[in-house]
Amino acid sequence: MSQTPDSAVHPAPSDAVRAHIAAHRSAFLDDLAAWLRIPSVSAQPERSGDVRRSADWLSEKLTRTGFTTVEVWETDGAPAVFAEWPSGLPDAPTVLVYGHHDVQPAAREDGWHTEPFEPTVIDGRMYGRGAADDKGQVLFHTLGVQAHLAATGRTAPAVNLKLLVEGEEESGSPHFRALVEQHADRLAADLAIVSDTGMWSETTPTVCTGMRGVADCEIDFYGPDQDIHSGSFGGAVPNPATVAGRIVAALHDDTERVAIPGFYDGVTELSEAERALIAELPFDEAAWLTTAKSHGTLGEAGHSTLERVWARPTAEVNGIGGGYQGPGGKTIVPASAHLKLSFRLVAGQDPAHIETAVRGWLAGLVPAGIRYEIAFGAPTRPCLTPLDHPALKAVAGAMSRAFDGAKVRYTREGGSGPAADLQDVLGAPVLFLGISVPSDGWHAPNEKIELDLLMKGVETTAYLWSDLPAALRADAPGA
Repeated sequence: MSQTPDSAVHPAPSDAVRAHIAAHRSAFLDDLAAWLRIPSVSAQPERSGDVRRSADWLSEKLTRTGFTTVEVWETDGAPAVFAEWPSGLPDAPTVLVYGHHDVQPAAREDGWHTEPFEPTVIDGRMYGRGAADDKGQVLFHTLGVQAHLAATGRTAPAVNLKLLVEGEEESGSPHFRALVEQHADRLAADLAIVSDTGMWSETTPTVCTGMRGVADCEIDFYGPDQDIHSGSFGGAVPNPATVAGRIVAALHDDTERVAIPGFYDGVTELSEAERALIAELPFDEAAWLTTAKSHGTLGEAGHSTLERVWARPTAEVNGIGGGYQGPGGKTIVPASAHLKLSFRLVAGQDPAHIETAVRGWLAGLVPAGIRYEIAFGAPTRPCLTPLDHPALKAVAGAMSRAFDGAKVRYTREGGSGPAADLQDVLGAPVLFLGISVPSDGWHAPNEKIELDLLMKGVETTAYLWSDLPAALRADAPGA
């Protein structure tokens, strides 16, 4: 990702696309409301039947849309939905769209102004759990492909279009990678598009180009066989809580750079062009701090706040404990202490290498007399789309056209998701296409979707399926 994207002039919006969207907007929103009424909360076992109802609803909707193959795929957890619509053209690229149909828990008493599973439209916004994350952004692909067909006169998309909509993303996608591995031949694609992301703001259309990966671990330290008297033994035996504190203190150097040897091996550094693109964004750090509920910024020296949360690896203490926690004093050397650490990873980093580096670093810091156990969770790899990738140019161009020629800027996500599994297993580049905005309140009370922006998402996909084949052919070797 080293070049600044071209500032091409994109074609004017299509009257035929917009006319089709306008004519079918009301029915589309009725469908979205019907889907949002299904409380498909994957984290709550008592809602497992609703998660299945959600998958069945989507399966029926995709069949009505025109997909020639629609299947509900079972996992060891919640079901996923797969759909396919071949182009019929021998040289058509294959695109896999990813999203999820499960949602976060929600209840009126959490602070909702409306019933979370009874969608309500107020001032051009539809409120309801899943409106933005992610049912609205999955569903816009159905009207988008129909608008694409109506405007082009085609009976099948200009791309071989596949959808994979999982049912456990809000529970950490525990079975997603196994699902992708099991069906890798059916999911094979030239590129994957993730519609589980968003834009910078209502007035600044953006395309996300990457997400960080994550590795996490828990460390248990054991000293004496039981809590012992600090007057009789303190200062003469190792204290596991003290060791845990020293481990935390050694995690960063005085520039807030992670001090684990080998941690930065392979990191893809930001180019000056990329830093300039990030600096272009209208970032209000004071407002960001308000959202973060924090009273100051702190991070790796030499990088801006956005660079730190999007493009730099991090190490965080997620939890620390040990010894007496009750009221008053209790003069002991505790028997044990505990740490929870997580590491956000960027392009070029390998989670397996990070695990090895952390284990080696820890072994060199724990003194004799302290036994410890360390356990890592399942990692998520980072993913990044080069700015000069032709498919990214096509996505940005289609979005610009939907937004009446507005300049489309580029962002990244500081968090992590299952998109990297698609890239890792299928060997396909991953791109992101979402139209949600920060005010939509993902995971929060009063989640909503801006309906006019939702229609921009519909319009973007209608253009994208027409533009993508030519963009990829033009970039092919020898073209």
